[in-house]
Amino acid sequence: MQSKALTPDDYINELPSDRKEVIQKLRKTIIDNLPKGFQEAMGYGMLGYCVPHSIYPNGYHCNPKDPLPFMGLASQKNFVAFYHMGIYADKNLYDWFVSEYGKQCKYKLDMGKSCVRFKKLDDIPYDLIAELTQKISVEDWIKTYESVLKR
Repeated sequence: MQSKALTPDDYINELPSDRKEVIQKLRKTIIDNLPKGFQEAMGYGMLGYCVPHSIYPNGYHCNPKDPLPFMGLASQKNFVAFYHMGIYADKNLYDWFVSEYGKQCKYKLDMGKSCVRFKKLDDIPYDLIAELTQKISVEDWIKTYESVLKR
């Protein structure tokens, strides 16, 4: 479900109240822990956190007009989705996240390559998301992105 909202606030305002509260709390968790240089913006119909062109002029290889994506947050039909490109690109980070998730949540991890699906909205590991958000600087993300891109 992609939104046509132009700003993060517009996106949140169009959500039903139960989802609005969860997305607002996740957004605050991310913003409070986001390393310097990343920027919040709308991207791909959801809240996005990216490396702006002012820092990485090359942009995203799929469409260089887009800034380099890093994380995303979306309210889908049956779940809230949290996307983190770092856990897709860095096996050590992925292994750490999977291990920590099992320690902090009572429900089984529902995850794709970069997407964590939260179906039980009362069991979102906000502290884990905060810690994950802090783990990669803009510089580290650019290095990881470029090393994966060259393969």
